[in-house]
Amino acid sequence: MKKSILNLNNNEVGTIDLDENVFGQKILPDILHQYIRYQNAKSRQGSHKVKSRSEVKGRSKKPFSQKGTGNARQGSNKPPNFRGGAVSMGPNNRDHSFTLNKKERKLALKSALSSKLHEDKLFIIDTFKISSHKTKDLNKTLKEFEYNSALFIHEKEGVDNNFKLASSNIPKISILNQNGINVKDIITFDKIFIEKNCLEEISKRLS
Repeated sequence: MKKSILNLNNNEVGTIDLDENVFGQKILPDILHQYIRYQNAKSRQGSHKVKSRSEVKGRSKKPFSQKGTGNARQGSNKPPNFRGGAVSMGPNNRDHSFTLNKKERKLALKSALSSKLHEDKLFIIDTFKISSHKTKDLNKTLKEFEYNSALFIHEKEGVDNNFKLASSNIPKISILNQNGINVKDIITFDKIFIEKNCLEEISKRLS
């Protein structure tokens, strides 16, 4: 599968063969949805907590006599119907995450990348190295791509410092190490820019 290699000025500087097993995958909305649920569940904090009867301050002694007071019988002043008592069936600390097997995770990533390529919203860039760290210069350059939001995936050794500084003040732009690629970011951002040197590692990881 041939794909043009562009520079940051949106000019073609060459071509590359993309792995069809990774970028030519059938688009599977159900797998994408499951992966995003998996990501969201993992990121949930799960630290909501209320006190049970064993944790609230109070005595377990009967607050008044069983008979003769005209009140309903009570064995403690800690139950939920008492002011300052415990919460009935309230939330406790828990882990919201669930597992998704490796094959499903790979398939979801391949499906997300293929979806962006099919929509012509995935670009292969020769390098993210730029000569200026000024935001206005980079912003002017990237306008050639007419994006609403953009994700730049760089090689694992790191991104060019000038590019990092210049892009940090541009709204709706994010940079991501190739080791952290995930379905949610690929789907969320309008256009995806992948540095050429990442492709071999991404294909190897997802094959």
